Amino acid sequence: MPRPAESRSNADLIRANRGFYESLWAGAQLIAPERFNTWPLLHELADAAPRRLEVAPGLRPRLPLRGTCFVDLSRAALRRLQASGANAVHGMIGALPCADASFDLVCALDILEHVADDDGALAELARVAAPGASVLLSVPLHPAAWTAFDDFVGHCRRYEPQRIVALLARHGFSIEHSAVYGMQPTSPRLLSLGQWYLTHRRERAMWWYNRVFMPLGLRFQKPLQWRARLGDTAGVDELLLRCRYQPVSAPSH
Repeated sequence: MPRPAESRSNADLIRANRGFYESLWAGAQLIAPERFNTWPLLHELADAAPRRLEVAPGLRPRLPLRGTCFVDLSRAALRRLQASGANAVHGMIGALPCADASFDLVCALDILEHVADDDGALAELARVAAPGASVLLSVPLHPAAWTAFDDFVGHCRRYEPQRIVALLARHGFSIEHSAVYGMQPTSPRLLSLGQWYLTHRRERAMWWYNRVFMPLGLRFQKPLQWRARLGDTAGVDELLLRCRYQPVSAPSH
């Protein structure tokens, strides 16, 4: 059985993620935020938060293109975002090119599982978030559910539910609501087929991805069902977490 790749170095993970996503975004299309089931909530939050940051959106941004600062490692994604009028800059979640306490809304979806130092990544998000900021994160759950596809897309880990709660709390993030999330197919056979085509027939795979699978995935998205705090995580592959940030007091000596 494949196992989580937490022993991989940060440099190895960066190379793996850059190799996969740079080529993916080079052949993909920009999808407008309004087309995702995250839009009803994020549109509402964005209206009340003029200072906004989205980390690693690729070509799937969830916050409004206008008025949001986007930070991504992929040059291909940055070019498309900038061509669409977005303020998009090169950077990584572990070293954000942003001032302290400068954002009231922070979105970082599908990223923590890709970095070796998730503790450091959350410390950076805490650094740039203003007190009281809304922070949206998503994470895959249950290490026992690890598959070869996790390796293929550059994941470092899946989270035990209580581990992510404790990790977030250590950096001042409290989970207010959560929702079952994700557009990944549930069929292992379909995932394996997609992985093979992306490896051996990338041009053909991207044609199907852009013209068939992504439009179908968008069309059949279900509205997010929000529940208080973490909720029941049994059998859940991925969660979207709506958090509130408050600075953690330094221990007194």
